[in-house]
Amino acid sequence: MEFSSTRSKELKVSFRDAVLHCLPPDGGLYVPASMVDLRPFFLYMDSETTYPELVATVAPVLLQGELNPISAARVAESAFSFEPELKRLDSNLSVLELHNGPTGVFKDFGIAFLAAVMEELLKPAGHAMTLTATTGRTGVSVAHAFKGRAGITAVILYPEGHVRGLDPSTFVNNGGNILPIQIQGTFDDCQRLIRDAFEDRPFAERYGLTSANTINVGRLLPQVFYFLYAFIKIKKELHGDLLFSVPSGNFGNLIAGLYAWKFGLPANGFIAAMNANDTFGDFFRGQSFVPHSPVRTLSRSMDVGNPSNYERLAAFYNEAPAVMKHMVYSERVDDEATLAAMERAWKRYGLHLDPHGAVGFAAAERLLAGDIEDGHVVVLSTGHPAKYAELVTKVTGKAPISSETLDNLQKEVAPVAVIPARLDALESAIAGAL
Repeated sequence: MEFSSTRSKELKVSFRDAVLHCLPPDGGLYVPASMVDLRPFFLYMDSETTYPELVATVAPVLLQGELNPISAARVAESAFSFEPELKRLDSNLSVLELHNGPTGVFKDFGIAFLAAVMEELLKPAGHAMTLTATTGRTGVSVAHAFKGRAGITAVILYPEGHVRGLDPSTFVNNGGNILPIQIQGTFDDCQRLIRDAFEDRPFAERYGLTSANTINVGRLLPQVFYFLYAFIKIKKELHGDLLFSVPSGNFGNLIAGLYAWKFGLPANGFIAAMNANDTFGDFFRGQSFVPHSPVRTLSRSMDVGNPSNYERLAAFYNEAPAVMKHMVYSERVDDEATLAAMERAWKRYGLHLDPHGAVGFAAAERLLAGDIEDGHVVVLSTGHPAKYAELVTKVTGKAPISSETLDNLQKEVAPVAVIPARLDALESAIAGAL
């Protein structure tokens, strides 16, 4: 499969180039230049198929010419010692738990594949540097997935505040390959600094710069796999339409679901479940998208006013706007409805949900009560409830089950450097550490 820019279909690159160079020279985002029919490869799978087995089968078909069955199996085995879990709640509702990875967030799946596939693509002696902005959770996932990966240094930029959950033994100054740097500023300053780094071509080429944020299609594309996985786990029990309710903030998961559909997933629709920010509500209703300042909610990872995946979503819609009008439903779930959904999920099913999963749950309930009476909705549960233990316990009266691994993610650590939000300061910090 080749990849083109959202701004130029004429520009086509390989998966390797899209991953290792991350952003097209025209400033757009990489998207698949064609679609591959994966149905012959996953329709025969059943509930006994493991997640690594699915990935090892599907990945070389998607990335033909760049991963063969042997290298794909190597990547899958290296990336995934964990897998999603589909929980059937009743005849109309299931939950796909995506918080079973090492850091308790859905991002573990995409980032783990990206780290493993980058290591594979860089063999035997290539080198790359990932540059990632985070408020915390993404950074922990990146640090865990890229730890010890040959030929890769992972630089993680944090805004002012606490840096938690990292293992100092993996830091560059201790012989590792993880380099956490704190920026004297906000998360927006971190993102701006990353843009400056990519736009400075000599800087980017000097370090072999790429990103582990969702602007990298190598992190977004593997999110397709868990939509396929959910289908093979539930297909024998399906009667009627199949839909997915996707908690949406930066819209990477929704895009991945739509790609899965284009690749052959027999889904009948997707619910863009948004919190009070309702970023794309007007867009889904056929109006223009206008970025805005985000408001703070309980589902704070979805508090995004200007999603970086907008161009990918717009490109998808531009191909067939009439079809997409009936393919994506939008729902706005405020904090009050989020708390009520957390309580209902516990009382009815004994299921703990974090606020993000609860947004998806509430949106699914609404659709099932109205437009889709006999369909089945799979809700994506994207974060571990133990990460919101105080809130979950208050709402449900029962503390969610945690683990030593998740508890360790709360420990504060000191970054390798604290710098102003300037490119020269960033290069000095990197050069001084390597």
